[in-house]
Amino acid sequence: MMVNCCGLLTAQKEPVPLKSIEVELQVRDHVATVVSTLNYENKEDKPVEAVFVFPLPGDAAVCHFSAKVGQTHIVAEVKEKQQAREEYDDALSSGQQAFLLEESDQSPDIFSLSVGSLPPGESASIRLEYVTELAVQADDGLRFCLPAVLNPLYQPQGSEDVSVQVTSVPASLVPYSLSFSARVSSPRPVSKIESSCSLEPLQYLNTDQTQAMVKLSAGHKFDRDVELLIYYKDAHQPTAVVEAGQASAKPGTLMGDPVVTVSLYPEFPQSVMSSLASCGEFVFLLDRSGSMDSSINNSKQEETRISSARDTLLLLLKSLSMGCYFNIYSFGSRFEHIFPKSVEYNEKSMKKALKKVEEMQADLGGTEILKPLEHIYKQPCIPKQPRQLFVFTDGEVGNTKEVIDLVKKNAGSHRCFSFGIGEGASSALINGLAKEGGGHAQFITGTDRMQPKVMQSLRFALQPAVEDISVTWDLPKGVSATVLSPPITAIFQGQRSLIYAQLTGQCLEAAEGCVMVKYSLAGHPSQNQLHFHLKPAEDTGLTIHRLAARTLIRCLELEDRSDRGQQDEGVKKKVVELSVQSGVSSSFTAFIAVNKDSGESIQGPLARRNIPTPGFYAQMLCSSPMMRSQPDHMMACAAVPPVFYDSADLVCESTELLEIYNIPDLTESYDDVEDEAAVPQQPLRDPLLQLVSLQKASGYWMLDAALASALGKTSEEVEKSKPAPVNKEVWATILALIWLHGFKMDVKEEWELLAMKAASWLRVQNAPCVTECVEAGNVLLGCSVQKDALGI
Repeated sequence: MMVNCCGLLTAQKEPVPLKSIEVELQVRDHVATVVSTLNYENKEDKPVEAVFVFPLPGDAAVCHFSAKVGQTHIVAEVKEKQQAREEYDDALSSGQQAFLLEESDQSPDIFSLSVGSLPPGESASIRLEYVTELAVQADDGLRFCLPAVLNPLYQPQGSEDVSVQVTSVPASLVPYSLSFSARVSSPRPVSKIESSCSLEPLQYLNTDQTQAMVKLSAGHKFDRDVELLIYYKDAHQPTAVVEAGQASAKPGTLMGDPVVTVSLYPEFPQSVMSSLASCGEFVFLLDRSGSMDSSINNSKQEETRISSARDTLLLLLKSLSMGCYFNIYSFGSRFEHIFPKSVEYNEKSMKKALKKVEEMQADLGGTEILKPLEHIYKQPCIPKQPRQLFVFTDGEVGNTKEVIDLVKKNAGSHRCFSFGIGEGASSALINGLAKEGGGHAQFITGTDRMQPKVMQSLRFALQPAVEDISVTWDLPKGVSATVLSPPITAIFQGQRSLIYAQLTGQCLEAAEGCVMVKYSLAGHPSQNQLHFHLKPAEDTGLTIHRLAARTLIRCLELEDRSDRGQQDEGVKKKVVELSVQSGVSSSFTAFIAVNKDSGESIQGPLARRNIPTPGFYAQMLCSSPMMRSQPDHMMACAAVPPVFYDSADLVCESTELLEIYNIPDLTESYDDVEDEAAVPQQPLRDPLLQLVSLQKASGYWMLDAALASALGKTSEEVEKSKPAPVNKEVWATILALIWLHGFKMDVKEEWELLAMKAASWLRVQNAPCVTECVEAGNVLLGCSVQKDALGI
C-alpha cells in the first residue's frame, strides 16, 4: 500500500530543524543521571514549530527541562497538564516562543517535545535531564539503554486515538547527529564497560579504578539503541544511601526530609537453591506480529526474532518436569492457543506442542496483547500448580498502562516473567509486566542470545515462591521511616531489591539505623538486614529524592487507574502536588516554558515540522494520544528493516521520500519475496538444538540413528561401544550428558535444567555399570568428563 509523504519535509523539500543531540551520562553506583541537549536551528524564512516524539526509559524521572534561545535562558516549570497545554497554545497564538514537554497518556516511556515559534534564522538549545535506576542483568551487569528506536505503537481495535501517517528515513540520512559520553563512579572498582556500539577505550580516572569514563567512537550513526553494560567488582554488596532534604522545602514533606535508598541482594541457602520445584503451570505467550520476522539487532543476520523464539520454546519445553502443566499462546491482531486449557506435561502433549511451535511464523499482524492476557486470566488456576507466565514481545503497544493494570489485578494468582526482544521494545511494558506480576524482566538486544536469559528466568520461576515479605526498621529514638516504594512482592536469589523511605525526625549524623527484610522461603523463615549511617551522602544533589518521588507518583497513578470513577480526582490532586513539589514529571503534569522577554511578537504563519527518528526503509502507521485536537500534529516513529506485515502491522513506502533520498523502490519485488517467504527454508540445525530435540519428556534419549548423528557418530559406532549389561536408553542418555558437558559447557545455562532432568531419570533407573558407561562414553566421544559432573 502506498501513501503520500507527510510530516517530515516541506513542499520545497527543506530539512527539519533539529541539528544535533548531545547526551552526558553520570552513573553513581546503580543510579544514572542523563542530561540530553537538543540543538535546533531554523533555516527557513518563516517561524516553525518543531515536534519531536522520542522514547525514554519507562521508570525514568524527568526532573529538568530548560531552553536557551539566543542569550535568553528559560527554565521550565511543572504544571498540571491541561493548564500547561493551554499556556503553550496561548503563547503561540500571541507570537511568543514556548516549549512543552509531556508524557504520553498511554505509556510512560514516550515523551513529546514541542518547540514553538522559533523565528527565522534563530537557534535554540533544549536541555532535558532525567534520573533512573539501572537494572541488574543475568551476569550482574548494570544495563543502561539510550533508546534510538521508537517502534510504532500498535493500537488495539476499537481504540479512539487518532491514527496519523508518519515518515522514517534511512539511519544514515537522519539530519541530526549524536554525541554520547558516560562517567561512572562507585564505592567498588569498575571492572569493565561493554556496549552494543563501538566505544573508545575505557579511561580510569583514579588509581583504585572506582571512577571511569567512556565515549562513543567517532562517526556513530544513531541507528540503534546505545546500550551500556557496567560491571563492578563485588557487585552484590548491599548498600544504603541517605540524602539530605532540600533546604528551601518545608520539613515534613518528601522534599524537605531526608530520604534513604536501600539496595539488598538476598542470598538463599544452597539447600533451597538445589531443590528446584517440579510442579507448576507454565503459560508461554509469544508475539507473532510481523516485526518478529526481523533480526534481533535490526541487521541482515539470518536468525530472526521468531526463529530464536522457536528455539527458546524448544529448550523451555524440554526443561519442564513430568507432572507439571503448560500451554502456549501466540498473538498478533488475534491470538491462538495450542490447547483449550493448560494440560499435563507428558510425552504426548510435549510432542504436539513442539510440532505447533515449529510451524509458528510471524504472521498474526499487529501487537494486541490485552486479549490473550484476559483469556489466560479467565482460566481457573490448577490446585498446587503455581501459575508462571512467560511473555515474549518486541513491540510497543498503545495501551501499556491498561495491560500493566490487568497484570497487577491478577498478581495474586501468578508470577509474570517478561522478555523484550530487539531494539525498541517498550521498557515501560516489559518492566511493568514483571514488576506488577512479581516476576523478572529481561531485554534481548544486539548480539544477545535469547536462550540463556530465558532459561535464567525459568530457574527463577522454579525457585520456591517467597512469601510473607515484610520490611522493618530499627532507628534512633525520635526518628521514623515512611516507606515510599510499593510493597516488595517478589524476591529472587541474587537479584536486587530496592526500597525508598522518607526519614522523619531529628537524624543525628553519628547515629546508625538498620533495615531488615523478613520472608518465608520454602516454609522456613529467613531475613536479610543492613546497618547504615544516617549521615547524608555528599554530592548526590536531589537524585534520590527525585527517584523516590517518581516511585510514589507511579504508585499513585496506578491507584488512580484502579479506582477510576471513584476517587480519581483526589489521587490526581496528590500526584499533581507531588509532581510540582519535586519537579518530576507525571502523567497528569507537563513541563512548560514561555519566553515572555522575547520582545516583539514573532510574525508570519507558523509551520509545523516533525522530527524523524532513525530507521531504515519502512514508513509506519503510528498513533499518539498526545495529538490532542490538531489532526496535523504528527508523530515521528522509527522503522524496522523491510519485513512483511498484514494490514494490522503495516509497512508501506513513500515514493516521494524514496525519490528525495535516492532509495531504490523495494516494493516492486515484494510479491516475489512473499512467494518465497511462504515456504520457509529449513536451515541446518544447531548441534545442541538437534540433540535437545531428541530428548523425551521424562528426560531420557533413545539409542537411534538420529542420536548418533547429533553426536557426530554412526549408529554402528554408538551401539558397538555400549557395555553389554546396560539397556539402550541408559546408554543413550549417558552419551548425551557426556556430549553436553564435553562440548557445550560455554552455554551450560541453556541445557542445565534438561540435563538435571536426565540425571534424575538415570538415578531412578538404578542401572548397573554406570561408571563403565561413562568411561566408554568418554572414549567414544573423545571427552574426559567425570561421573560426578554428570550428577548421576
